[in-house]
Amino acid sequence: MEKTQLKRLIQEFMRYILVGGIAFVADSGSLFLLREFLFKDENGLGLFISAALGFVIGLITNYILSVLFVFRGEDNKNSGKSVESFIVFAVIGVVGLGLTELGMYVGVFLMHMHYLFTKIIVAGIVLVWNYSARKILVFGRGNAQ
Repeated sequence: MEKTQLKRLIQEFMRYILVGGIAFVADSGSLFLLREFLFKDENGLGLFISAALGFVIGLITNYILSVLFVFRGEDNKNSGKSVESFIVFAVIGVVGLGLTELGMYVGVFLMHMHYLFTKIIVAGIVLVWNYSARKILVFGRGNAQ
């Protein structure tokens, strides 16, 4: 990989981290508001519903900002802007949701950690998965749709 390509990749990943941070705030903020004010149950189902709804809000935020801000280079000019691309983007996100739900279960119910602290740890793991898969499968070279 050339030095210029590596520099562009690092800059793109930094933009993705920023976008991921914004999406994380949308996701976690929604999780907090839903869990604290709407789904306050003792059996834990409310946590998973809140996490799933927060995920959807974060996914939509992430997709819009990824198309507009992250994957904007010449080699990505037309990629990611089709219904098919959004579906792949969303499927990758659903895998991320599965990782999130599993991580929330392990952290909160098995390790007895606070749900927001658990969310921070899980989000870091899911960030790497989401960026890598979306870069390769949605916004990779040759995927212009």
